[in-house]
Amino acid sequence: MTKKELRAAMRKLNLGTAPAERAAASGRIFARVELSEAFGRARTVGVFCSLADEPDTSEVLARWSAAGKRLAVPRVEGDVMRFYEYDPRTMCRGAFGIAEPGPEARLCEPRELDLVVVPGTAFTAAGARMGRGRGYYDKYLSQPGVRAVKAGVCYAHQLVGELPSEPHDVAMDYVVTD
Repeated sequence: MTKKELRAAMRKLNLGTAPAERAAASGRIFARVELSEAFGRARTVGVFCSLADEPDTSEVLARWSAAGKRLAVPRVEGDVMRFYEYDPRTMCRGAFGIAEPGPEARLCEPRELDLVVVPGTAFTAAGARMGRGRGYYDKYLSQPGVRAVKAGVCYAHQLVGELPSEPHDVAMDYVVTD
């Protein structure tokens, strides 16, 4: 399967799963992230704002923030993605229809993140990741100064035996599924 075909197949599988099951799976995924040593040690956690076909982060953004974790969420700025402190009051619709922090949000430097929770179209158990094809996470995670633990998150059916990889692809330190 080509990357394009695999992306289309995974999107269809994700959206073909009943909303209640996707919500339950999302809950299991993020409960497992919370149990990880990396999460326990992290002072600042980078978390994506989910699209309809990704594990839902809306509940964990609220819960982790209320629990005192410093959260940062990404904003796409042209060809670059940066993380900004999460404040639900500053969120607005951004690139690709994804919720993003507004212009008043405070930038989080890459060295400030202790853990980054990363979405993907597909992963392998060894940590290989295939994103949506624009390379935002690969570019961000390969910057000098990034020291964060990288945790890929996906539904169980998104875990595959192997993925085509390219030299610029950044592997995850571990992958969490439902």
